[in-house]
Amino acid sequence: MNNITLEQDENLSIKISHRMLPLDYQRLDLYFSLPVEMGLDPKTLDEESYFHSGIKSHCAYYSDQLHLPLVRSRYISQNKGQQDDYRVNLNLFSYQIRIALDTDIKATLKVKEPQPFYDQSIELAEHIISLLKKLRRYSPPDKKLRSYFENADNYLSWHVEQSFLKLLSKGPKSTEHAEQRDFMFELCRQENQYREQNQYNSQVTINDPNRITNKMRLLQRLIEYGVVFKKETRYLNKNLRRGVRGMVTACIMAFVMTLVLNARSSFTEITVMLIAILAVIYGLRETFKDDITGYIWRRIQRGLPKWQNIFVNNAMKSRIAKQTLWLEYIKNSQLPDSVDQLFQKRRQQNKQAAQLLHFRSDTKVLVKEFLPGYDEIQQQIFFNLTPLVRYLKKGEGRLYSLDGNKISQQGVERRYQVNLVLVQSDKSGQQQLQRFKLTLNRSGIINIEPMKLIDLTATEAKAETKTKKPESPQSL
Repeated sequence: MNNITLEQDENLSIKISHRMLPLDYQRLDLYFSLPVEMGLDPKTLDEESYFHSGIKSHCAYYSDQLHLPLVRSRYISQNKGQQDDYRVNLNLFSYQIRIALDTDIKATLKVKEPQPFYDQSIELAEHIISLLKKLRRYSPPDKKLRSYFENADNYLSWHVEQSFLKLLSKGPKSTEHAEQRDFMFELCRQENQYREQNQYNSQVTINDPNRITNKMRLLQRLIEYGVVFKKETRYLNKNLRRGVRGMVTACIMAFVMTLVLNARSSFTEITVMLIAILAVIYGLRETFKDDITGYIWRRIQRGLPKWQNIFVNNAMKSRIAKQTLWLEYIKNSQLPDSVDQLFQKRRQQNKQAAQLLHFRSDTKVLVKEFLPGYDEIQQQIFFNLTPLVRYLKKGEGRLYSLDGNKISQQGVERRYQVNLVLVQSDKSGQQQLQRFKLTLNRSGIINIEPMKLIDLTATEAKAETKTKKPESPQSL
């Protein structure tokens, strides 16, 4: 079973990543324990609204290697293939360079000591220079194919320059490593001059930071063609919901017509009393129809999947994977025993009444093999926590302390802790469970602390699916 990773994406968002093989199956369950003081419940945060605004899925080819000989051989023989073949191969190569560069830049910035930082930076710069030379070694003569090449070359050149400028800006400063800094500065200057010599961007675009940034975002999306799969989202219970609404309406109308006929038979003439009775009957129908329909629909929909994502390869027009999704509030009695035990391991002062939100994702790979050189796909699920913190109080408060006869004070912020249990299951039934502590305030995530990873065999996981008896909410 591939280990899953959970990490912070932006200030108030988390990212869950896992890889899958051909014909693979993966189930993910996330149990959010949201403190009651956050003010979240089905009335303040509707599941469907949060799904469309705060949960995003992303799926693309993945490889921990670049497979350069294979890709370069396809470049050389591009005249023998279709134009889409060249574009997909070029995009695979360019996309992998971008992902590898972003990963290495992030890892290098974590190095705080100057000597290892600059050693790692120089090694990365030399590797990138080699990759760019291999990319630019062959430029297709065909105008249409050349436009694909220029788009990828333009974006990668700009992205490399921006990445190393960011690295130099945020990295440790040291006068002893001036030579290494000059080497990376020279790389940035050369890439800037390279784009000017090839006239990739107009001077008006270069002078406007917004225009050049938006253009590069467009080029980034273009190189994702055929690599990042197109997502088609379907609402699964649309017809069932229509049927429930129709049946409820029919039952209410039958009941109302019975009352109307009984009232009409009690009065031989149309009187003010008859009109008043009919008005009350029709008023009650309009008042309770939506409430009754909503209640019955929530009871029927409980536990059913709500959405389905189909990931399609744009270039091949083929379905790659299918993802079925659930999202609903649950009670403590609906927690699996293994998940509840992880929640119980918290310290006594951290146990408080909480609202439970359950997210489930079932993903199945539909193809027997991927493009040559790619053995896996990577799926990422992004959770935006902004809707979860809209009711939080601002970090207002003062902490006073006494130093001799002098009183000092400092501002303090109000923090909240969200507990999250992540359960990963494969097609054999084996499970991995892990609890995370998310500390956050109104402006961002302060810390994500992972707890010990727990493995369950298929037999143990099957036994854990049985729900336990209801307990007091205080045990949350």
